[in-house]
Amino acid sequence: MLPHKAIQLGHPLTVASTITSVSKVVTRRSSLIKIRWRSTLSKIWVPTGGVSAVEGETGHGKLIRAGFLRQTQSGIFQLLPLGLRVQNKIEALLDKHMESIGASRLSLSTITSEELWRRSGRLDRVSSELFRLTDRKEVPIMLSPTHEEEITTLVASTLNSYKDLPLRLYQTTRKYRDEMRPRHGLLRSREFTMKDLYTFDTSFESAINTYKDVAGAYRAFFAELKMPILVAEASSGDMGGDYSHEYHLAHPIGEDIVMSCDSCDYTANDEVATARSPKHSHQQSTGRNITKDDLGVWRGITKDRTTLVNAWYPIKGNNEVESEINTLAVKGAVPELDTSINDPVQSWSDALGDAKNSQPQIINVVDFRLNSAFAQLKETLPLMPDSVEITELVSQSDVTSTRDGEPLNLLRLMEGDGCPRCDTGSLRIHRALELGHTFYLGARYSNPLELYVTLPKSKNPVPVEMGCYGIGVSRIFGAVAEHKADSRGLNWPRAIAPFEIAVIPTSGVNEQTLEFHDKLTSWSSSGPGFDAVLDDRKETFGWKMRDADMIGYPVTVVLGKAWREKGICEVQCRSLSLKENVTVEDLPTYVTNLLSQL
Repeated sequence: MLPHKAIQLGHPLTVASTITSVSKVVTRRSSLIKIRWRSTLSKIWVPTGGVSAVEGETGHGKLIRAGFLRQTQSGIFQLLPLGLRVQNKIEALLDKHMESIGASRLSLSTITSEELWRRSGRLDRVSSELFRLTDRKEVPIMLSPTHEEEITTLVASTLNSYKDLPLRLYQTTRKYRDEMRPRHGLLRSREFTMKDLYTFDTSFESAINTYKDVAGAYRAFFAELKMPILVAEASSGDMGGDYSHEYHLAHPIGEDIVMSCDSCDYTANDEVATARSPKHSHQQSTGRNITKDDLGVWRGITKDRTTLVNAWYPIKGNNEVESEINTLAVKGAVPELDTSINDPVQSWSDALGDAKNSQPQIINVVDFRLNSAFAQLKETLPLMPDSVEITELVSQSDVTSTRDGEPLNLLRLMEGDGCPRCDTGSLRIHRALELGHTFYLGARYSNPLELYVTLPKSKNPVPVEMGCYGIGVSRIFGAVAEHKADSRGLNWPRAIAPFEIAVIPTSGVNEQTLEFHDKLTSWSSSGPGFDAVLDDRKETFGWKMRDADMIGYPVTVVLGKAWREKGICEVQCRSLSLKENVTVEDLPTYVTNLLSQL
């Protein structure tokens, strides 16, 4: 019979996910039976070796060489025993922090219906990323990339009263997205593990309080990983809602761009980031007149194909540096803009020939630096593309400010732009990996899926206020590997390392070695033992040390001649560049202090 607790320090994991059995030491004490399971590498499948390192090897490459995972096809991976231990530890750490805010864990089906997504209005917008199939009755179904529709329908069918709220439900499951170009291993895959939390409240105020509670739990989770996370204001995208933050790890391999202030705590994804509002026009600041040659134009088209969008911007930006158009800013000025069209001019021209399109239009979106110059130069500018032949009247309109009346900045933010939150700070640009995302959804899903509740002072049912909070388990796995790896191998933080400690004897394993390992991992009056593994494989000491570096244990304890004769171990920690001789008596305290830093 398996014990109900894993015997290790700081990680309340299940036995199945954390312990490999080599032997059982049974001790009877006050009629209780204690079973200690010994973890040894000879009994764990760790297929290291056989895969050669390549120049510029990434963390993903090291995961493969160290025996954590293997790729089976594009964007699909098999987790091997060490990899599964890491994933289980990430999940257990998430369980801890989800339980701290009163969330209950459940598990929703991987299979969902197209009809449900059609009801929520999301099916057509994300259909290209869905794995879609039909059952034997020709009913269209799909593999869930996320579960907002399913959880909303489930709660709607079970909610009896407003007294059942607030409600916080989460799961950690596999998700599926048909990525066009899977890349960077676990960072952009087609099958992945994700934790998603869904919250249900009776009011906006209650939902925002829940949002703050979850944000606190997320910060605590990442703090235990000891990862330098950027919490960025973000767009809600296809999820809906209007309160959103992303949790990023700055890294050159990242696909996201995050702006942060060097003076205050302002941090934002480039989709929503802004710079300090300008006080002077471009013409005033440069001290020269703007000519036709100073204007660049970017063209787009609206979703209904009736309107051509001309975005006018200065070819040279701050400090006369070549500028780039920010299509997200253009979309903010014209929400109907479809940025997915590769040739908007041809699409608009084709639409002009359609008899149904009787109202062709042009919208000129003008960067604030060009406001006065555009009005003067408008008659000389190519408002109509040369390739378009048209005889009918085209109506035109100009957009020169945001909907809030702020100056319209159409240029991509650049390093050194002024911070919008403080008077002195400058923006810094980071490439980053997104590891988590939080959304306040409001009634985005509860309205179309009929999740309502009747409040005490309300005669009519009102939609339940919802929130959605995701953390990519697979992404954290891959991101930590990328962030912490060095030339010698992986380098795990203590919280999610496959084992906290590797015990490596310089010679063969005997009863004395086994007794040392058992004492290190055993339960004592002072608390749980360490999560340690003994390398008892029949390999040379040098090979084992190189393998330990590749796998990336936080701490390595070497048992050599000094240990056999004087009871002195050598403790190594690559993260802290540490190598120290420690007596067996002092080892528990010393290692505990060491691990607390990792």
